[in-house]
Amino acid sequence: MSLTGNASTLTVSGLASALRKTERWIYSVKAFGAYGRSRPPQLEGEVESLSQVVALTAGIELRGDRRFTEHLSGYLLAGALTDHVGSVESRPYGEAGASILWFDTKKDEKLGVRDSTLRTDFAFRYARETRFQYYPERLDLPDVDLGGPRFGVLFRYGISKDITFQEEAEILVSVITESRVLFNSQTQVMANLTDALALGVGFQVKSDSAPPPGKVSTDTALSFNLTIAL
Repeated sequence: MSLTGNASTLTVSGLASALRKTERWIYSVKAFGAYGRSRPPQLEGEVESLSQVVALTAGIELRGDRRFTEHLSGYLLAGALTDHVGSVESRPYGEAGASILWFDTKKDEKLGVRDSTLRTDFAFRYARETRFQYYPERLDLPDVDLGGPRFGVLFRYGISKDITFQEEAEILVSVITESRVLFNSQTQVMANLTDALALGVGFQVKSDSAPPPGKVSTDTALSFNLTIAL
């Protein structure tokens, strides 16, 4: 999104993911990023205000699942993220756990079957969070450790032939150093335009019971997006 004139705003965000399945293995990678700057409104003739960063975040996650049965698998996961506005310089993490695929059906118009998937994860995650306050002034902050059980769920359902609902959520309860709970939720509704293109609306919630000093505990984001399947 870009606005110019009485006020100026530039916001760019993106998400990419890939998945490969074999008889015994499932490999996936996911990456995301967002950047935004904004300058407040002002009167003509005044000295132009400086623009401020309102979003600067990025992350990547790699996952490998080893299937033991059609529904049960064990997996290893590794990732890292950064969020300068949230005073998180970096958060590399690793995870090991088990996953249950309760059902995974593909659309079949002849049989009247719709897309539907339900997967749950239970694992242990460890992360090292290095903190640095970038805004409004630069300030080094104490680093913290995260470690504890993580529960995740992925649910996807074809409401109709061309409309799909998807919910992906996770909760991490840290039990080392200090008690801390992190919760993330991504809700999406997508409407297919073609086999490869879909328009969607998404709502994201990120909550942290013990965020860096001076930061609020919950962030939300409402987005309208175009999805391209390759």
